[in-house]
Amino acid sequence: MAEVSGAVDDELYREILLDHYRHPRHRGEVEAPSATAHGHNPLCGDEVDVSLRLRDGELQQVAFQGQGCSISMASASMMAEEVEGRPLPEVHDLISRFRGLLVEGRDPAELGDLGDLEALSGVRKYLARVKCAMLPWVALEEGLSRAEGERG
Repeated sequence: MAEVSGAVDDELYREILLDHYRHPRHRGEVEAPSATAHGHNPLCGDEVDVSLRLRDGELQQVAFQGQGCSISMASASMMAEEVEGRPLPEVHDLISRFRGLLVEGRDPAELGDLGDLEALSGVRKYLARVKCAMLPWVALEEGLSRAEGERG
């Protein structure tokens, strides 16, 4: 039975990734951003630009533009969907938990609810794909660092 469940999970995850790739959320630019950041993966050519606006300790708005593989673009869409409107401590926590899932290979069950982001857990088997999935998150971290640094 576990095999059937795993196959269903794989298919569901595949559908989630394809949906975000084909119909990206938050694609574009934030008007009057608090910060922007550029991410580039020279190994595969993926590029992403993240723009964000902070207000009252919250990530009020986030958007991305870029070009790359389905994993990097789906990850950017999923990231923006998950972080927009959250208080900054929650955003930083989510970044840390997502990194734990992909980079550290931690069990999703111990990381708390990651929502649709769990669909990206399968890429952790392939180091090059991990870099693709992490690219927008690294750019987001850089943008947050810049914006929070300017706020003082």
